[in-house]
Parts: sequence; C-alpha cells; structure tokens
Amino acid sequence: MRIDVTRDTFRLAQVFTISRGSRTEAQVLTVTLSNGVATGRGECVPYARYDETLQSVTDQILSLPDGFDHADLPDLLTAGAARNAVDCALWDLAAKRAGKRVWDLLNLPAPRAEITAYTLSLGSPDDMRVQAAKNAHRPLLKIKLGTPDDMPRLEAVRAGAPASRIIVDANEGWTAEVYADLAPHLVRLGVFRRVRTTCWPKSTAPCPSAPTKAAMTARACQSSRANTMW
Repeated sequence: MRIDVTRDTFRLAQVFTISRGSRTEAQVLTVTLSNGVATGRGECVPYARYDETLQSVTDQILSLPDGFDHADLPDLLTAGAARNAVDCALWDLAAKRAGKRVWDLLNLPAPRAEITAYTLSLGSPDDMRVQAAKNAHRPLLKIKLGTPDDMPRLEAVRAGAPASRIIVDANEGWTAEVYADLAPHLVRLGVFRRVRTTCWPKSTAPCPSAPTKAAMTARACQSSRANTMW
C-alpha cells in the first residue's frame, strides 16, 4: 500500500486565542493511502501541546509498514494526530473498495444532524460580548477562558447570548483555587459543561451546585496527565 503525506496551511478568518497563545492559521496534514484500486484520505492537525510537530507526525506516518489494517494501528502508532489521520484514511479506503458508506461497514445507523458548539476566542470582555451577540442565534457556544480574571468575560458572554447554552474551556489555564472561586458563578450563569478547565479529567456532567472552595480544592487532581483532549 502506498502512503503519501501532504501539508496544507489555511488562514483563519480571525486570530484565534486560547490561554496558551494565539494563532492565525491551521497547519493540516493529509494522509493518502492507495492500494492501486482505490484511494483513502484522512486529515490531522499536529498539536504542540502534546509534543507533536508537522515533521514528527509525518515521520510517524511514513514509518508504517507496507501492509497493515485497523487492528494493527494500536501497536504501530500511539494515540494522537498520526493515528487519527491514518485511521480515517483506512476507513475511507475500505468504504471506497466496498462501494459502501462507513456506517454500513460498521452496521451502524446513518448519522443524523447534531448540534455542535461554536467557539468564541479568548479576548477582552467587550470583545467576547460582541462575539457572543453575533452568534446568539446558535444554540451552543464554547467560550475560551483561562485567566484568574475570567468572571467579567463570563458575564459578558451571557449578556451577549442570553439564550445559548454555554461550555467553558480554559485549556488548563485555571488553578483549582480559581475554579473553586468561579464554580458557583458557572452554575448561576447556566454553564452547561466544563472542558479542560484545570488539571481535572474532562467532565461530561453539568457543573456542581454551589460547591465550597474547600470541597472543590480537595477534589482537584494531582497531575495534569489526567486531563484528556476533546
């Protein structure tokens, strides 16, 4: 099987800022798998937070042997951008060879439309209120936070989009103490979910009701390794 990796750079419509920095473009790797009959493609974005670069991920992909399948991937590649792209390319290739949709190959129902979160970049409270107001028609907003001074941002977004459900993502920028101080206000403002807030594992539950600072701090995890990507 032939493996090719290409690089593409896409300019973002606006500067995208999180607690760890800003970017103006997305650098994407596309994997192409060809068996002489069909071609499958998959994409990934190497993430510096997880010690990935365009070159390191490319090297991982090109190190694969000539013959492999989905069952081999966990032994050939660690979890990350490279394995994600190759996995997608394998499914694309399998679907084209079979002349079927991927969900048919997996005996799953056809996908339905889902509500996805629209992300608001970290900025000043005034800027984030404007962003929220422009997107207040969206049912679900994810707001980037990550500083000890995030309370005005939370208030501004809620004021700008009073009817939207809100997810907050601090990208590990909060300490347990900052989170403990903010938690009651997250409940008050109707925050639906927290993502990568502190060193805690990802949460899939609504924010707890009015937790005490002591209780919140006591539950903080000891290592950022517990945190996982969404």
